[in-house]
Parts: sequence; C-alpha cells; structure tokens
Amino acid sequence: MYLSRFLSIHALWVTVSSVMQPYPLVWGHYDVCKTQIYTEEGKVWDYMACQPESTDMTKYLKVKLDPPDITCGDPPETFCAMGNPYMCNNECDASTPELAHPPELMFDFEGRHPSTFWQSATWKEYPKPLQVNITLSWSKTIELTDNIVITFESGRPDQMILEKSLDYGRTWQPYQYYATDCLDAFHMDPKSVKDLSQHTVLEIICTEEYSTGYTTNSKIIHFEIKDRFAFFAGPRLRNMASLYGQLDTTKKLRDFFTVTDLRIRLLRPAVGEIFVDELHLARYFYAISDIKVRGRCKCNLHATVCVYDNSKLTCECEHNTTGPDCGKCKKNYQGRPWSPGSYLPIPKGTANTCIPSISSIGNCECFGHSNRCSYIDLLNTVICVSCKHNTRGQHCELCRLGYFRNASAQLDDENVCIECYCNPLGSIHDRCNGSGFCECKTGTTGPKCDECLPGNSWHYGCQPNVCDNELLHCQNGGTCHNNVRCLCPAAYTGILCEKLRCEEAGSCGSGSGQGASPHGSRALLLLTTLLGTASPLVF
Repeated sequence: MYLSRFLSIHALWVTVSSVMQPYPLVWGHYDVCKTQIYTEEGKVWDYMACQPESTDMTKYLKVKLDPPDITCGDPPETFCAMGNPYMCNNECDASTPELAHPPELMFDFEGRHPSTFWQSATWKEYPKPLQVNITLSWSKTIELTDNIVITFESGRPDQMILEKSLDYGRTWQPYQYYATDCLDAFHMDPKSVKDLSQHTVLEIICTEEYSTGYTTNSKIIHFEIKDRFAFFAGPRLRNMASLYGQLDTTKKLRDFFTVTDLRIRLLRPAVGEIFVDELHLARYFYAISDIKVRGRCKCNLHATVCVYDNSKLTCECEHNTTGPDCGKCKKNYQGRPWSPGSYLPIPKGTANTCIPSISSIGNCECFGHSNRCSYIDLLNTVICVSCKHNTRGQHCELCRLGYFRNASAQLDDENVCIECYCNPLGSIHDRCNGSGFCECKTGTTGPKCDECLPGNSWHYGCQPNVCDNELLHCQNGGTCHNNVRCLCPAAYTGILCEKLRCEEAGSCGSGSGQGASPHGSRALLLLTTLLGTASPLVF
C-alpha cells in the first residue's frame, strides 16, 4: 500500500517537473578542467575540456545609447500612459530621481511595482524618424546559452533589428528582424524559428511574432537561442551530445552563438494604428524595463572560472594556456600548436593541453649551441633561439655570416665556425664560401683577398700598375716609384716621362734639340691601352 502510494507520488512529481522545466537548468557538463587519477605510475592529472558556468551577463556589460541625448527628462516632458494612450500626465524629469528613467534601469532587479525602466524622449519631432541604438558591450567574447529577452514598458516597437558583433563593435551582422509587417519594413517574408531546421538554423529571419503594437499584455521580445539548440539536442535538450558534436565540428554554428557586443536598433515605436496620431505624439516612445542575456565567457574549453576585475572579464586559464580567451599556449609550453578544447568524446571531451617546449624538457636539438627553443605557429615547427658560438639556423647547424664551417670539427664543437677574416680593402664583403675563400675585388686574389694579381700593386687595396720594369718602362731616364708613378728628369713630364716640359709651356723651338722620343709615344700608346678600363688613380 505504502509502496504504491510512493510510486504514485513519484510519478506525479516527475510529470510536474517535466511540465515546469522544459529545458535543463544548466545545460552541459565540463565544469572540471582536471582531476587526479591513480595509474600504475601513481597519481597523475587527467585533463578534460572545461568551461565556465552559464550566468547573467548583464552584470558585466557597458551600455551605450545613440543618440546620446535620447533618454527622456532633459528637458522634462510628459508622456502618455501605456494603458491609456490619451492620459498624458506622466512625467519624465532627469533631475528628479523618482521621475528619471536612465539606461541602467534596463538592467536592475525587477520585482517591484511599478517596474523601473529606461525611456526615450517622445516622438515630438515627427515625421523625423524616432530611432535609437542600444549597444551592449562586454569587451570579451561570450557564448550565449539562453534566449535573449527584452521586456518593454511601452508597446513593442513596430520595427526593430537585433544585431551582433564578433570584433568588439567594428563590424555588425543582423541577428533577427522584428516588424509588424516584415515585407513592408524589410522586404522579407515573415518567419518564426519553428520554420527553420537543422540545415537552415543560421538563416537570418524577420518575425512578426513579437511586434503586435500598443497592447498592455504583450511586452516581451525574444531571440530564441534554446529553440535553435533544440534542432540538435531535441525539444527538451536531452541529447546534448548531438549539440556538442555540432558545435565542435561546425565553426559557423559555434560563431553564431558567440558575440562580443549586441545592438538593439529601435527603428519605429509602437503606433497601434495605420496612421500616426500627430495630435498626441506623446503617445509614442520606447521604454524598456528589463534585458536578459545569459551566457558564459568564451575560454575555448580551457577554463571554468571567468573573473571580473577592473571592469574587465578574463578567463582563468588551465591546460597551460593563457590570454583573455585562453587562446594561446603559455611560454615554455609551445611544444605543439595551440588548439581549443573539444567537447568530444562525451562526457569529458578532450583538453588539448599545451605541452612543454622542447627546450623546457632538456631536449633542444641545437647541437649544444643553445638551450632555448620556440614553437613558430605559422611554420608549425620548433626553432632554436639565441644560437651561440657564431652559429645560426633552425638547429644552430649553420654558421653566421662572416664565418665558415670548420671541416675538422663536429657540429657540437664550440669551434665549429671559423671567422672568414676577409681583407676589408681587397674583398667585396666580409663573407666567405664554405671553404673559407672570400670574394675579391678586381685585381685582387688570395683566400682572404690580401694579394694582388700581376699588373697590380697594393695601395689601399690592389691598384693597376702605372709603371714597372717589364712592360710599362719609364722613358727618358725616368725611374719607377712603387709601381704607382714615374719619377721624371727635370726636362720631362707625363705618366711615363714621355713629354718635354717645354711643350706644355709652348716654348720648345725647332732648334732646341729637344723633342719627344718616338719610344715615349709608343710607350704612352701602350699605357693608354693597358689602362683603358682602369679606375682613376689615387696618389
């Protein structure tokens, strides 16, 4: 008897619970990032995907109105009551707290009567449009977990757009359109979320379901998050594995429920009739008593805690990750590319923990020339950092510019790289080839470019000879000085002493007995030929 009564009561409780709670209060698991387990090696950490608990995100937002002076009360004005649009003796006065309706009243605790609410100025400038943008910003990426609910204290607007941003308000995309007549307002056929499916769940729709004009019993507008979840998890969100699988593998779906900012664009107030009553414009305004946004910090399944400090939300990252969204690996834990955690396999998921860098575990493959490595995400590889002993390269296996490989030394020898020592006056640059030979300037030779080719002499580098004792003889008794010039007798001049000085002065007579030697002319011709392409001489 008692057993049957107990079973009856239990069955009744299950039935009532299922009616009162169509969706789980907290959808999902993943509330632990790691736990200790016992293995043959002893106690070890077992890591799993994790995420913060869903919460009321309006506690952390900043609100901005555009135009900034759109809130009523400055100057004070009267407006018509919602229940009786012709009773226009209500006041809005920003200087009187009891009569003021600032933006923060959209997010305060509701439960008092009458409700507190933000209110715009009335449509006193009709026919100029009465339009307001309400921007909600978190300065943090968040993931929506429940319906967005907006409660109006005025009539619900005839036209409204809910928009989202994923880049902190730099760009915006529509989330949903709301209108009393979608075709007329936005050139879209009216739809509801029930008209969507798994394949069209990301479609942006216009709905007439929440824009019924100026009525007392219809104040709420929804953006249905959970109804969209239900396409994958079932009508009561019981099959969370299916939803998690879709979120894990479909980036567009995951991004659809992710925002940094929301914007409510109020485009036309509730009119209630076909035409605007221009004699009673104080009837038309916007008033919002409550906005509900539930979600969680996006931490890429690497954290269960999101702290609010200095007006900023930040994930307390696990799994050796760091950053506001746990979006990169910590220093010394870049042994493989960063990756977000995975919901799969259910129920613990995969942590995708960042592992120590090669350098931090004492196995940095740098041939002893460095003990530090770094993972380069773009190249998907590990490279040695700060190579010593004049080495360079991914594994410190190459020599720095200006050094060459010591063929008699092993790669891990401190003397594996030898300086080139290219002569700066004889070489083109200070680099040499793998054998230690430098690249020489014209007329220069030798492994270090410190010797001259025949026909050249060293003078701040190798310079072409002006004279020598082989081909370029000084004429008329001149002597060659260091191969760079001829020392001529007093009566002669020229490169090879081939000219009479009197010729330059124009004082040579036919009877003077002085004249240019034919040998000098031939020598000059030979010198000109040899020096035809030579650079100017420096004496």
